[in-house]
Amino acid sequence: MVVLIVIAAVLVLFAAVCLWGAWENTALQLHRIDVGDAEVPEAFDGFTFAHVSDLHNTQFGQDQARLAELLKEAEADVIVVTGDVIDKRRPGTEHALDFFSRAVQIAPVYYVTGNHEAVSKEYPYLREKIEAMGVNVLDDRALVLERKGENILLAGVNDPMFTTSEAEKNADIMRDKLAHLTQGFEGYAVLLSHRPELFATYRAAGIDLAFTGHAHGGQFRLPWGAGVVAPNQGLFPKYTQGLYCEEGGKMVVSRGLGNSSVPIRLNNRPQVLAVTLHRTV
Repeated sequence: MVVLIVIAAVLVLFAAVCLWGAWENTALQLHRIDVGDAEVPEAFDGFTFAHVSDLHNTQFGQDQARLAELLKEAEADVIVVTGDVIDKRRPGTEHALDFFSRAVQIAPVYYVTGNHEAVSKEYPYLREKIEAMGVNVLDDRALVLERKGENILLAGVNDPMFTTSEAEKNADIMRDKLAHLTQGFEGYAVLLSHRPELFATYRAAGIDLAFTGHAHGGQFRLPWGAGVVAPNQGLFPKYTQGLYCEEGGKMVVSRGLGNSSVPIRLNNRPQVLAVTLHRTV
């Protein structure tokens, strides 16, 4: 009898976890983050980025309607997208195209690739379609955002997997990219990149604020807030969500929206970030 009770309790607990995870995987959240820095130009005090990452070919409402509503709620000046909008395990570009189609109607959109774009045969088609929509694909290039006579640099890098599958070379590849992109610019520099594990490389290159994804929030988050596992960081990763401030720069990591090889999240709802710059004294 005791054994049956234990088995029943385990089954009930397992079912509850599955139901909780199924709900969480579609329960979108909007999180606001304030980034203060004395280097922010006065004209960009209050400038807001809506940050989206790791869609992984996931749908949130008809034609991404629920995702679009959160983007509108963010009231952003620009929308930045840090890769993996498609997924190598779930072919198709429809959900990514629906997202971009709605996003460009809300604010200017800037996009960089992730590792899934690097290995997907569908990426060239996706790029062609979204550039026709007006999406700015920052393919190892930088541009200047101007506001009331002042500027910030917005740089974007292709994922290193376009160059190599050897992860140990990623930092060197990124260092070379950033040296080229930031050359000659002395103001506030913002970077769009897929990978948070390269934070030290971004700081060394003079990047003031980096936007990244890739970690999926640690996939499963423990009750005290730690992520369990992330690509290229392994168990109990250092960079999984939110704002990180280390000497020489800051980084915002999105928990992302979809899943890939691990099909479920726990204590880790998909999110859109609204990141607002503030000039400090």
